[in-house]
Amino acid sequence: MQKGMTKPLKLNPPQLLAIMFLFLVVVGGVLLKLPIATEKDISWLDAFFLSTSAATVTGLAPIDPGSTFTLFGEIVLMVLIQVGGLGIMTFAVLVVIVLGKKIGMKQRMLMQEALNQPSLGGVIRLARNLLLFSLFMECIGVILLAIDWVPKMGWAKGLYYSLFHTIAAFNNAGFALWPDNLSRFVGNPIVNVTITLLIIVGGLGFTVVFDVLYQRRWRKLSLHTKLMLVMTLIVNVLAIVAIFLFEHNNPKTLGSLPFREQLWAAYFQGITPRTAGFNTIDIGSLEQPTAMLMIFLMFVGAGSTSTGGGIKLTTFAVIVFAVVSFLKGKEETVIWQRTIRHTIILRALAIASMSMLFIFLVTMILTLTEDAPFLVLLFEVVSAFGTVGLSMNMTPHLSAVGKMLIIGVMLFGKLGPLTLVYSIAKPKKTNIRYPNGDILTG
Repeated sequence: MQKGMTKPLKLNPPQLLAIMFLFLVVVGGVLLKLPIATEKDISWLDAFFLSTSAATVTGLAPIDPGSTFTLFGEIVLMVLIQVGGLGIMTFAVLVVIVLGKKIGMKQRMLMQEALNQPSLGGVIRLARNLLLFSLFMECIGVILLAIDWVPKMGWAKGLYYSLFHTIAAFNNAGFALWPDNLSRFVGNPIVNVTITLLIIVGGLGFTVVFDVLYQRRWRKLSLHTKLMLVMTLIVNVLAIVAIFLFEHNNPKTLGSLPFREQLWAAYFQGITPRTAGFNTIDIGSLEQPTAMLMIFLMFVGAGSTSTGGGIKLTTFAVIVFAVVSFLKGKEETVIWQRTIRHTIILRALAIASMSMLFIFLVTMILTLTEDAPFLVLLFEVVSAFGTVGLSMNMTPHLSAVGKMLIIGVMLFGKLGPLTLVYSIAKPKKTNIRYPNGDILTG
């Protein structure tokens, strides 16, 4: 090597993905700030806040997107949601396939990291199937919503609104083009069922969906798929029942609705907090137990390799099973006659611990910068971390510092705590073993 020459900068897959994602956010923010994108001038901070919210498929918005942005601006939001939800590398692979180019090992490693796969085998096929399945589900969503909205809005507006909200729902982003989100459809069966169907399928994770489609028999499904399906059903049912019980006497939410609409509202709000920030009731008027329940649901989040955020439902399930095994005095954690490796348990504990510490620190800082109750601030932070998008009417009132903090939380929640750690310093394995030591706990 000649004197004065420097070594080329080598980036690992997590670093490359983080840089590509940040580039997407910057480009989106610049496009949203253009005069052609807005009906009225917005600040650079709001533009980047909304770009981050769309790219991370969150849905938090300091301004009303429907009245602020032109058609161009709304399309920019829609593209950011689609690319952010399905992944930058997924679309990059599509372009490469269309151009007839070969996909190298480096690109495959990026896809493995982006899709959270344990091995390189089949990642390109998975990416292709992911795109095709996503387009198929979104076509179904557009058709179902159009059945209700086209007669009310006309063909052009009805189809466009159906497309926008289908993309937002399937990618688990809570953006809506009405100032009250979807509250006007609180008792509409077509809207409630379609939106929640898209949210559930998008939140299960594509590996789960493909496993179900290919295997079709319960005993042939992977342990991950079985755990996701069972836990999703349990958590959703418990959430729906709890929200109905907590809110049915609250005149500001369910209490003022007819019984039929109360059931629809409880169903809808029981599904959305784990993954997508749509709402059909006023979130700012929730009872405290309901708000706490939603904070828990947002923290747990959706499934691995899904469009949703949070620590992931399977991470939470592994921790629960590990705790139960410890309380029973068992040395191994077993789920449906399958032993869970200690490395997976440690990974789950690391994700949950880092996430809780991060949420605690940001919430503590917000109590210094914002004039709002603690519960409202905690709700906002966890919503941003889980890339959910629900807010107790706090987002429009955030200070500049508060908005920057929430932007950071959304990025942290989307990229994931371990991805961010690995992008900074890749842990090195060592063969050195040390003597055992005892520490008193509990």
